[in-house]
Amino acid sequence: QAATSREPRSRAPSSTCLAANANPSEVPPSSTLHGVCKLQAYNLLIMNCVPCEGDGAEACANCGKLGSDAVKLKNCTACRLVKYCGVDCQRAHRKKHKKACKQRAAELKDEQLYSRGHERLEGDYCSICTLPIPFPMDGHSIFMACCVKRVCNGCNLATCKRGMSDCAFCRTPIARNDADRLTMVQTRVAKKDPVAINNLAQQYFHGGLGLQKDARRAVKLWEEAAELGSIDALFELGNTYHEGEGVQQDEAMAVEFYMKAAMQGQTESRYNLGCFEGEKGSHDRAVRHWLMSAKMGHEDSVQNVKRAFKSGFATKEQYAEALRGYQDAMEEMKSHDRDEAKALLGGNQKA
Repeated sequence: QAATSREPRSRAPSSTCLAANANPSEVPPSSTLHGVCKLQAYNLLIMNCVPCEGDGAEACANCGKLGSDAVKLKNCTACRLVKYCGVDCQRAHRKKHKKACKQRAAELKDEQLYSRGHERLEGDYCSICTLPIPFPMDGHSIFMACCVKRVCNGCNLATCKRGMSDCAFCRTPIARNDADRLTMVQTRVAKKDPVAINNLAQQYFHGGLGLQKDARRAVKLWEEAAELGSIDALFELGNTYHEGEGVQQDEAMAVEFYMKAAMQGQTESRYNLGCFEGEKGSHDRAVRHWLMSAKMGHEDSVQNVKRAFKSGFATKEQYAEALRGYQDAMEEMKSHDRDEAKALLGGNQKA
C-alpha cells in the first residue's frame, strides 16, 4: 500500500439535477405564458439547480419571483448554483436543494484546495540571497532571534568569511545565551510580530530558551500568531490537534488547519494532507497532494509517490512528474555558498 506516515514534527529547534423530468427546452416562450402557467414554468426551470444568471431572467429558486430593484436575490453561499429572494424561501427549498448543494460545495472546496498553494511561503526563502531553503529548513538555515529572519547556511558562511560576527541580516550583535535570545524574541512578540509569536510558541512547546515546557501556552500563542497571519502557526495547530498535545485530539480540526495552511503554500501541511488521504484509501487525492509538495522540494513526498507507483496507486507518468518537479526545485535552491557550507559542515548538516 501507499505510505501513510506523516511528516515528523518540524517545530523546533456536475451538479445533480433535482427534477429529472424537467426539460427547460420544452417550456413555451415567456410571451405565451400567463398567470399560474408562467409561475409553474419558472419553477420548472429553477428546480434543475443550475446557476441562475442573466439580467432579467434571475428568479428565486423556491417561489420563482423575479429579481428587480425591489427584490434583491442572493446566491446560495455554499454552492452558488441558485438564488433566493429571502431566508424563508431558502429554508423552504432546502430539502430539494440539499443534495446538489453539498455536491457542488464539495467540488468548489476541492477546486480551491488543489488550485492554490503551489508556491512556497515567503518565510521559506533566505532573507539574504532570496533563494528557497531546502527541507528540513532548520538543518539548512539559521533563525535570527534579533530580526526573526531566516538566513541560509551559505549566506551565513559568506558573512563569517568577511569577518562579520553580527546578524547577517540586521547587523545586530548575536545573542550569546538563551536568556538574551529569549529577550530578543519577546521584544518582537510585544510588537505583535506573528513570526516571533510563532517562534515563542515553539519554545514553550519544547521547553527551549530556558522556558518550562507548556503545550497549552504554546497553543494559545499559535492561535494568536495564526490570527495575525502566520501560516506556519496554522501548520503547528494542525499538528497539535492531530497529536492531542495541548488540546483535545481532533483529526477533523487537524485537517482543517492543514488545508488552510496548504492552500497558502505550507509544504509540510500539503504533505500531511496526502498522508491523511492515503490512510483513508483515497490514493488519487493523496498522490495529487504529494505531487504538489514534491515540486516544492519535499523529498518525502517524492518517496511516497514512488511507493504509490510501486503499489499501483500512481501512474508512471505521475512518478516521473514528481521526480522532475523535485529535481527542478532542488536546482533552484543551489548556490556556490550553500555547496561550500555543506562541504564544510559535512555530517553536521541535515540532509
